[in-house]
Amino acid sequence: MRLSDVRIFAVVASSRSLSSAARQLAITPMQVSRRIAALEEELRVRLLQRTTRSVSLTPEGEAFIPYATAMVDADEGARLELGRNQSVVRGHIRLTAPSVFGLEVVLPVVKAMLRQYPEMDVDLDLSDGVVDIVAGGYDMAIRIARLKDSDLIAHRLAPNPRILCASPTYLEKRGTPRVLADLGEHECIGLTRVGKWPFVVDGGIHRIQYAGRFTSSSVDAARSIALDASGIAMLTRWDVRSQLASGRLREIHLDDAAMEQLYIWAIMPSRQHIPARVRVFLEALEASLAVAP
Repeated sequence: MRLSDVRIFAVVASSRSLSSAARQLAITPMQVSRRIAALEEELRVRLLQRTTRSVSLTPEGEAFIPYATAMVDADEGARLELGRNQSVVRGHIRLTAPSVFGLEVVLPVVKAMLRQYPEMDVDLDLSDGVVDIVAGGYDMAIRIARLKDSDLIAHRLAPNPRILCASPTYLEKRGTPRVLADLGEHECIGLTRVGKWPFVVDGGIHRIQYAGRFTSSSVDAARSIALDASGIAMLTRWDVRSQLASGRLREIHLDDAAMEQLYIWAIMPSRQHIPARVRVFLEALEASLAVAP
């Protein structure tokens, strides 16, 4: 049976008037009468005795009142509780983020959230691989990449361009490359998932095969090798922001090529009915990224 019809019956039973119930429900008396008739048809009993002047309950109508009241109260209670949960930050949030970015940027936000919201708990998966956020049950995935078309909801958080960088010691020893061709004379530190290095040349992406003795699936490992004066790495600015700021790594600019612009994205399964805990976390993460490195 339709809960809306049960609700109409409950109002009629309380007011004992079709016109009064219609005014309370902001519908017409004819609509009230039709919905009551539909409910009686479904239940196969007569709930009301109607005359031109009055409305009274049948014995079956009297017997149905406590059930109708319980159904309406349960519906209102559920809506109230769900609405409260949407505005109160509580419950479980499952996140995934790249390993280095997750440790250095996402984790501090998680710590702040756990301190501020004692009824929230967080599951943070740090992974540099491809993750199916729907199959994995994730509320949000933080990713740094060019996004492919999908049905997922992507919220852009901040720019994060690729950069070339090396330690001052390496550059003093081997020299600083000035054009793309110069990279062939250097040790290049590779990331497995990147493959050929992408550069922007004449408005398009140009990929070159680098030469080097070290490749890793780990951003942390590639950064460590660069800090050890063992070559030039292509990483993103957020991956090395503190090392650039301290001078332990230097950014390299080429005269004949620009670097690919990437973005930090928050990816979610759905835009609708985002729980308060996810919405508040997203806002906190976005605020932490507001100042570009």
